[in-house]
Amino acid sequence: MKTGTLLPLVLATGAMGGGQHAAVAQTTAALTHVSNSFQFVVPAPLSRASALFGPDGERCWAGEHWRPEFLYPQPAKDIQGAVFTVQHGPHKSVWVNTVFDPAGGRMQYVSFIPETLVFTVDVRLSVLTPSTTKVEVTYVRTALEAGANEDVLALGKRDGENGPEWQKAIEDCLAAERKTGHE
Repeated sequence: MKTGTLLPLVLATGAMGGGQHAAVAQTTAALTHVSNSFQFVVPAPLSRASALFGPDGERCWAGEHWRPEFLYPQPAKDIQGAVFTVQHGPHKSVWVNTVFDPAGGRMQYVSFIPETLVFTVDVRLSVLTPSTTKVEVTYVRTALEAGANEDVLALGKRDGENGPEWQKAIEDCLAAERKTGHE
């Protein structure tokens, strides 16, 4: 895979995709590993905010590119152990929901693009007031081949800057729900 192949897709969609394999042998170069976090506040109680961070619940705010295809469970449901894929063009990433505790305000995902990279997304929510929830998100990404190192670095940089974008998208989602009475 050519360096920089994944980054345009990720920046355009906000989701990871895959499917291409490296055409050259892996060198002995060190593999990149990055961790980045961001925080923001959701204008909703913990119970409502938590529902926005399951793979199905994210459809409201994560944009048209976020179309998880559930492998388990069927029909689709936000639960711990859910397995799904996200497709964009020829790229596909596999996701596993490893922690889903809405009452406790914790969600975690492991996602990978075979032979390219693996990452975790850890979401922690805490009550600020009865009507506001603090959200802390941490991405940890690791290249699985040297050709993905630049992409992992660039994605890591973007990960740390996602707070304002996520906050606005969630606020827009909640506002639209209030307008239609579907909270």
